[in-house]
Amino acid sequence: MSSNAPRSLNGLKILVVDDSKTIRRTAETLLTKEGCQVYTAIDGFDALSKIADHQPDLIFVDIMMPRLDGYETCSLIKHNKVYRDTPVIMLSSKDGLFDRARGRIVGSEQYLTKPFTKDELLGAISNQIN
Repeated sequence: MSSNAPRSLNGLKILVVDDSKTIRRTAETLLTKEGCQVYTAIDGFDALSKIADHQPDLIFVDIMMPRLDGYETCSLIKHNKVYRDTPVIMLSSKDGLFDRARGRIVGSEQYLTKPFTKDELLGAISNQIN
């Protein structure tokens, strides 16, 4: 096996946080097919309890959400010593430099623009776990 072959995603625990049912369902379908265990949350507050319950290996967080937005959610994750090393990938329908920069400031590892393709989604995960 060559060293640049992507690691199998089998058994990887992934949390998808998005207030859009379509995005949650799309990500869940794609990732489940790859063998991931997928958990979903509808907003930041929901995400925090799911993180505590399931200890995901990687977290996708939408930026624009009610109650607790993606930046605040990411910041809370990164300020928790138990979860701060968990990769967080921001999801946004806006592809602005400001959004990317702000995502970096709160500690996110990567930024994915919605709608994403299967390859983009899997590529983002591979970047973080390989």
